[in-house]
Amino acid sequence: MNILFFITPKCDVAYLTDQDTLRNVLEKMEYHHYSAIPILSKEGKYIGTITEGDLLWEIKNHFGLNLREAEKVKLSELKMNKHYNPVDISSSMEDLLKKALSRSFVPVVDDYGYFIGIIRRHELVNYLYQYVNLAEKETKVPKETGGYRNILIRRKHRKDYKNSDSTHALKATHYLRIP
Repeated sequence: MNILFFITPKCDVAYLTDQDTLRNVLEKMEYHHYSAIPILSKEGKYIGTITEGDLLWEIKNHFGLNLREAEKVKLSELKMNKHYNPVDISSSMEDLLKKALSRSFVPVVDDYGYFIGIIRRHELVNYLYQYVNLAEKETKVPKETGGYRNILIRRKHRKDYKNSDSTHALKATHYLRIP
């Protein structure tokens, strides 16, 4: 399966350039309710992803929580603690799933490193959930799995979604072939 099936294109993704200021980041993240946002060069190449944690440490350690000073700081000057490695448009579903397990989205770049969009983890989990349901109708899931469909349904009704849905969905893919 082609990973582009899941992509949210660049035109629908909020992102910043490395020339934006710290204050721009704070305002954009607040407006969109994001906890992480992709950073691009002026040319559109993917540089990295900045998180709320990166911002909080930078503000605390260098500005004493003074937002006026934050207006002078360019994103290119900030250290990003977690680097979100992007996937290439020709990456396999397995590579995509491995990266999506540990973050809410995976950046996607073309063959030249230009940012073309993101793939959200919840889109992958929804697809896998639907695929497991469809596959169960066509084939029986081995008993030693403990019935992953039941696990996924139980997780859906829990209030805490912390990576559990995607972990079980990935385990279920070991028993089912993804087209």
